Amino acid sequence: MIAAGQRGENIYEVQYPVPARKPAKDAAVTGAARQIGRYIVADPQVCHGKLTFRGTRIFVSDVLEQVERGWPWDAIVEEWEGRVPEEAIAEAVRLARESFLEHATEYSGPGGRSRAG
Repeated sequence: MIAAGQRGENIYEVQYPVPARKPAKDAAVTGAARQIGRYIVADPQVCHGKLTFRGTRIFVSDVLEQVERGWPWDAIVEEWEGRVPEEAIAEAVRLARESFLEHATEYSGPGGRSRAG
């Protein structure tokens, strides 16, 4: 297709179809929600794809921070008005533990020194 400028003086060629981009592999890029567990999802349409509890905008990281600070689980449930049940907290802790164990060799610990011999 040939297109002309405002007065016809600039002529340039536009080629169709525009080459397709390489397919994205990450769900956050493709727009597909990922079900991480029974209660935890990553949906690019909700909170920019950060991990949240299904059906909420409550970040998993916020609840894990409450657990880390020693909050009783029933207090966490109450804080989130029952939208995060104890089973969901347990799932978040379990998945965090599994992730840590899977990546423990990459962990450098406080001070940046490697724990590996």
